[in-house]
Amino acid sequence: MIKPLKHPSKIALLVALSLGVSACVSDDKQTSPTTSQQTELTSDSIDVPTPQAAIDFINHAEAELASLSIEAGRAEWIYSNFITEDTAALSAAMGEKVTATSVKFATEAAKYADVELDPVNKRKLNSLRSSLVLPAPLDAAKNAELAQISSELNGMYGKGKYCFADGTCMTQPELSNVMATSNDPALLLEAWTGWREIAKPMRPLFEREIELANEGARDLGFSDLSELWRSQYDMKPDDFSAELDRLWGQIKPLYDSLHCYVRGELNQKYGDDVAPAQGAIPAHLLGNMWAQQWGTIYNSVAPDNADPGYDVTELLAQNNYDEIKMVEQAESFFTSLGFDELPSTFWTRSLFVQPKDRDVVCHASAWDLDNLDDIRIKMCIQKTAEDFTVIHHELGHNFYQRAYKHQPFIFKNSANDGFHEAIGDTVALSITPKYLQKIGLLDQVPDASKDIGLLLKQALDKVAFMPFGLMIDQWRWQVFNGTIKPEQYNQAWWDLREKYQGVKAPVARTEADFDPGAKYHVPGNVPYTRYFLAHVLQFQFHKSLCEIAGDTGPVHRCSIYGSKQAGEKLNQMLEMGASMPWPEALNIVTGTKEMDAQAVLDYFAPLQVWLNEQNSQANRQCGW
Repeated sequence: MIKPLKHPSKIALLVALSLGVSACVSDDKQTSPTTSQQTELTSDSIDVPTPQAAIDFINHAEAELASLSIEAGRAEWIYSNFITEDTAALSAAMGEKVTATSVKFATEAAKYADVELDPVNKRKLNSLRSSLVLPAPLDAAKNAELAQISSELNGMYGKGKYCFADGTCMTQPELSNVMATSNDPALLLEAWTGWREIAKPMRPLFEREIELANEGARDLGFSDLSELWRSQYDMKPDDFSAELDRLWGQIKPLYDSLHCYVRGELNQKYGDDVAPAQGAIPAHLLGNMWAQQWGTIYNSVAPDNADPGYDVTELLAQNNYDEIKMVEQAESFFTSLGFDELPSTFWTRSLFVQPKDRDVVCHASAWDLDNLDDIRIKMCIQKTAEDFTVIHHELGHNFYQRAYKHQPFIFKNSANDGFHEAIGDTVALSITPKYLQKIGLLDQVPDASKDIGLLLKQALDKVAFMPFGLMIDQWRWQVFNGTIKPEQYNQAWWDLREKYQGVKAPVARTEADFDPGAKYHVPGNVPYTRYFLAHVLQFQFHKSLCEIAGDTGPVHRCSIYGSKQAGEKLNQMLEMGASMPWPEALNIVTGTKEMDAQAVLDYFAPLQVWLNEQNSQANRQCGW
């Protein structure tokens, strides 16, 4: 499941804290600069914005942010691992300090926007200027108002519950479990509509929040918040939007085939009244609160002969894998590529098992605490196939963090915000039956007849996610720039859901509803396009690394485990951090400066042939 800001990475961590969103947990706290602090920040003046003055400012800001990131990271680590009123207060105080610093540097960086600088310093300046996700207006009263609204929105989501008629009240994770496990359409519908009740009161707050953040964006020299968010990709904002449309155009035929097949299977399961054979799919039937990933309905739509003949959870148990051995095995994946072993402090400072004596944040995350070698993961590991994959993914973040440790602080990040997630997912794509055999978990690799089931399971999560990963910010950017008016919020949301996903609300919705607010990343102000990019990039990286490794078989069967050549090329890209435009980093591994979703189609090629055959045999009318 997609979670916000899983790995704290330098300026991103500072910005996350400034928004009241921990880099590792979605909490309810919100802090902002005091009025006196804000007055001090806006009283700075620059008589002559010379290149040398700009460089002096960049160097000062970089040094202060580097120091602050260590302090902030430690405060968040302690809070996430020892949740008490005291650690929450310390974390909140740190958030206030970060907010003041982030606003000050972003505002000052905007004053140098037109100064002629060398490419390195220009890149650093742009990063300082555009790193705020929700920029505060310079007016102190409006700054405080924005902070209060953001806090209220986070609180509404975090405290949200729905109570059934029998008095049972459920939180979002509990309701999501109902969505993932129940086959009762009436119960699914009640859980789906019930959760969305919590978002209705968000609408006026969200509308005002956008007004204030747009003013803040204009204070930084952007036309609106949409332009600020889209300016972070080494392209003109409108060119970036066009690039997303191009990538989606490549993927859509595969998604259409998957959508058609799944809709047909759901129709057979539930009948015409619940799951119509044509048109958009009712959103409550896809196994997920937001219909963003469909993997939990795999058993309902899988072909009869799809079982690959093994269960990784059972294999781990049979081979006496405990939590530590699972992490050690994931580490050995990276060392097989030529990466150095994890530092000894990783093993003594990470959290692997849920403590019995205190509250902790359990969702998996990767941390870099000192900008050098103090890398850690924090997980309450379960001895399951899912967590075995997650560990490989999280270590992908850690090895990325360590690879760019020699970069200047502002460049200690991924090439764009999609790269960090993509690297972890790229590694996870190599957890194939071939890999399981090489490490002794599996005696024999299943023959190709079992590939369809494995690919379908992957596609239900990864391919099904892609239009959702795209449409969240398509909606949000149009809200930011005024294309979507407040009185159209909900209608426009469902228009885009249907356009991109072919998914519809299962019951009538009106503008009294605010369904976007039922997805954390909207009230939490977490940009979402990064996840769409990561889902494209991971397949592009995987295919190229398989070619570098000399694997000539089907790309979905390839594992780069043990390939020093692939590891060397991967490390070259990781070491660059954010020091160069992302096309340069992409070119290191793939030999091209363009993102290309063809690798997605190549990976799922056997599945698409099979899906089209099934749809044709069943005489299904695809599309919606």
